[in-house]
Amino acid sequence: MTLILGLESSCDETAAALVTSDRRILAHKLAGQEAAHRPYGGVVPEIAARAHVEALEPLIEAALAEAGVTLAQVDAVAATAGPGLIGGVMVGLVTGKALAHAAGKPLVAVNHLEGHALSPRLADPDLDFPYLLLLVSGGHCQLLLVEGVGRYRRLATTIDDAAGEAFDKTAKILGLGFPGGPAVERAAAAGKDVVPLPRPLLGSAEPHFSFAGLKSAVLRAHDTGQWRVEDIAASFQQAAVDCLVDRTRRQLGDTDATALVVAGGVAANGAVRMALESLAGDYGLPFSVPPQWLCTDNAAMIAWAGAERFAAGLTDPLDVAARPRWPLDPDAEKVRGAGVKA
Repeated sequence: MTLILGLESSCDETAAALVTSDRRILAHKLAGQEAAHRPYGGVVPEIAARAHVEALEPLIEAALAEAGVTLAQVDAVAATAGPGLIGGVMVGLVTGKALAHAAGKPLVAVNHLEGHALSPRLADPDLDFPYLLLLVSGGHCQLLLVEGVGRYRRLATTIDDAAGEAFDKTAKILGLGFPGGPAVERAAAAGKDVVPLPRPLLGSAEPHFSFAGLKSAVLRAHDTGQWRVEDIAASFQQAAVDCLVDRTRRQLGDTDATALVVAGGVAANGAVRMALESLAGDYGLPFSVPPQWLCTDNAAMIAWAGAERFAAGLTDPLDVAARPRWPLDPDAEKVRGAGVKA
């Protein structure tokens, strides 16, 4: 049994956690920044980085105290090294390097996306490789075949906006507040009338995702003044779900995946979870999704990814660089329009 200290600071959540290789979360401490960013309707990178600096050390101390361990008892330090807002990533990674160096412990530089990709295995001990992963977050929307730790084959990605970004922009258009994903879901629960919105690439032979046109259609529907905010929110959410299910269905028949898995911040959405669980049932596959708190950014998933990599002998030197972009499958073909988001 190994004990891993995990640090997360890639966006607007600062977190520290202690997780064992037998899937026990001994402590998890998190500081959000919603109040600081709410006036701007989105995350301001400079504000986020300063908040990480202020919050991280107390969170680490609190996590160690809650777990009843010292840094000397930790087997390795895992820190998010990208992708993300580079200022915040650097805060967490440099802190992780300092702790690893001071305590003489190995450092594991974790890809934030790998944290999401492996988080279902923290919650579900029966989940084995390979599985089809729908990774949906504010910055990413991808379908990946997860073949093992550090082995990811990208099957599809977004050619423009990610699903989570579309949720956030929809919330901003509709004046629902920040963070956008939960706000849209709450408003959608009161929706009654169907607003005609597009389903980009639905039924297309192309495997990828697109949400820019849907986001633009939300803006046009709102500007007409014809529809209630709740109706637009509900119709947008259903359109996004339809796109996610359609694109995932396209891949299920073409892989040797033993389960369908969804992870990332958008996986916290109840409508998304229910639709994908039904889809998995159509194919007779197990469905796995982490608890809601493990879907959003957290340090437990970073510690767990660190534990999986540590067990595989994958550690990193102290001069490892922070990375604003870091694809899980660097050999995947370029996708039209996707640019660096591919």
